[in-house]
Amino acid sequence: MARFLRSRREALQPSDVGIFPGARRRTPGLRREEVAALSNMSADYYSRLERAGGPQPSEQMVASIAQGLHLSLDERDHLFVLAGYRPPASGRASDHVSPGMMRALDRLTDTPAEVSTELGETLRQTPLGAALTGDTTRFTGPARSIIYRWFTDERQRDLFPPDLHELHSRAFASGLRAAVGRDGANSRAAHISSLLFKESRDFADYWDRYEIGVKLSETKRLNHPEVGLLELNCQTLLDPERAHRLLIYTAVPGSESWDKLRLLSVIGVQQRG
Repeated sequence: MARFLRSRREALQPSDVGIFPGARRRTPGLRREEVAALSNMSADYYSRLERAGGPQPSEQMVASIAQGLHLSLDERDHLFVLAGYRPPASGRASDHVSPGMMRALDRLTDTPAEVSTELGETLRQTPLGAALTGDTTRFTGPARSIIYRWFTDERQRDLFPPDLHELHSRAFASGLRAAVGRDGANSRAAHISSLLFKESRDFADYWDRYEIGVKLSETKRLNHPEVGLLELNCQTLLDPERAHRLLIYTAVPGSESWDKLRLLSVIGVQQRG
């Protein structure tokens, strides 16, 4: 496993992950600390794995490393086997973001963007994306889905003006119904719908409308707690094999929302500092 990690790290170039290499760079590929940052772990822990001196990583840690190294599905599965685990599911149920979509996300350094599943489970965010909507990768269990949070946590609705709440409720119930019909009774979508039926009378009311195909507008109005109301355009790129979508938020240049996004980028940097 240590040799495999080292070979994949050395094969991955800084430009592949949106890093400017600099004139003094001598390391082939990425540095260990760069892979550690991309994998959301300490540089010391990752370095020990490459030296075959660390403890066996958890399945969650292996998945993070596979994503940080931009591994293909075959490479990810091989890493799981080397770490002593059975590879996770592939196809539509997979949480592994494709290398191509990861490369696109890595280049959006000054843009709010995220990769999510069809159930609204955020897999990756740009820093400005997290500053705009909050760190939505931190949720676990059914709360990973924005659909579940929308109907069970009133705070989820604070980001959107009240006049949009009805349309969001209809669209989320409609999208979940379509996912259950397509993926079946044993799918994650079916599990979330079952939980919501028990926990939210509001969801049950919208579910019983049997609506399909209700869509949200590409123009998003977001009520940010620090910079106020923003009007943004949301472009969506789809990965049909995994049902992942890359959401990219932009403002009209020179508009009030454009200026607020620039301010938000400064606030986000200060908060991370």
